[in-house]
Amino acid sequence: MSGQLSPEQVRHKAAARVAEVARAMGSELPRLGSALHAEIADAIPELRGDDVILELLRASSESNVETFLHVAQHDIPIDEVRPPSAATEYAHRLAQRAISANALLRAYRVGQNAVLDWVVAEVARNEPDREVAFAAAQILQTMSFAYVDRVAEQVVAEYESERERWLANRNTVRSAMLTRVLSGRDYDLAAAESALGYLLRQHHLAMVIWTAEDDGVPSELRRLESLVGAIGESVDASGQALFLPQDRSLAWCWIPLGRTLDGHRFDLDAIRRLVEATGPSIRVALGRTHAAATGFRTTHQEALRAHAVAAIASDIRVVTFDEPGVQICSILARDLESTRSLVASALGGLADDDENTAQLRDTLLTFLQAKSSYVAAAEVTHLHKNTVKYRVDKALDARGRPLDDDRLNLELALTACQWLGTGVLPRTVRQARA
Repeated sequence: MSGQLSPEQVRHKAAARVAEVARAMGSELPRLGSALHAEIADAIPELRGDDVILELLRASSESNVETFLHVAQHDIPIDEVRPPSAATEYAHRLAQRAISANALLRAYRVGQNAVLDWVVAEVARNEPDREVAFAAAQILQTMSFAYVDRVAEQVVAEYESERERWLANRNTVRSAMLTRVLSGRDYDLAAAESALGYLLRQHHLAMVIWTAEDDGVPSELRRLESLVGAIGESVDASGQALFLPQDRSLAWCWIPLGRTLDGHRFDLDAIRRLVEATGPSIRVALGRTHAAATGFRTTHQEALRAHAVAAIASDIRVVTFDEPGVQICSILARDLESTRSLVASALGGLADDDENTAQLRDTLLTFLQAKSSYVAAAEVTHLHKNTVKYRVDKALDARGRPLDDDRLNLELALTACQWLGTGVLPRTVRQARA
């Protein structure tokens, strides 16, 4: 029979068969939509357990099949096709739930394969002429790819726009609530936890994490967030950390530790190794562990104060608020000019900015912290006690004053030099050395 048809006649009959099949399948839309919904839902595990999303998927699947069949039946130009409203809303909900756009595209690929199988099989059952059937199948295949390309491109654009809007709105709400929580003003605890996406009724470990490089880019924030996750694992966090970027290169973080601290570890050396493994530019400042909403604020304040110390002493990679000297140095860091005056007055020549003098300062501070015991200081520094005594004497000679002359300020000045580095040495000394 086909041998009697011209190519034009074959195309005409194939188009007519496509329209007839599309019209016939349209009458079975509820059955086809349900079958397609089940197939897509099974192929996308991210959707399981979310009844709202699954119901929207059903509506999206059925409306897309209906639209495609209308296109096929009436030969509607693909350029005029818009996504069904249910498909757009489905894309919006995926964006709001942070479900990957890959899941959105996978639904269209699965749907295309299923619908194409159905319509081609229907053509084969109803068209006795093989040449016409083949031509009709080609039309349907071309049409399905064009439809999916057109609609998928539009729904992905909707997804991305909604994701940006949703994140901006969520971050605005989250930032406003965070301000209330950190200020200690009245707020509803349940509403705060919902807005933050973080449980306040537990123990917390706050961090400030940043990169010392000036060219902060989004990839840096991802690297910082990844490090926060690794640190959380190292301390046996009870859930995902709250990670709030403050700019392109700095973030505030809270690691959840649960209602009790039983079983949690805090290995500072392990945290240092994690930080070092990320590269030379990452810095971390940690507060101490505190409980409840009040503790959420307190540990954050401590992390900020530790950050103030580390930001001045640029060579510090990891600092915790409970390390000896950090708390007092966080106060001294607020007024560097006064701290420089203190250092100059208390140290005299021991404030020189060179490696040998820095070594003498470190030894003298260790000696003072060891309650003026040469033996105890030697154990800490791994030096012979005579070497410790020699360095202490040299340090006091450089200072030009005996040990007990203004001893409190001496120890404060040495501690400031230990944690704040050359930033607290008298400027005239550093400029003379330059």
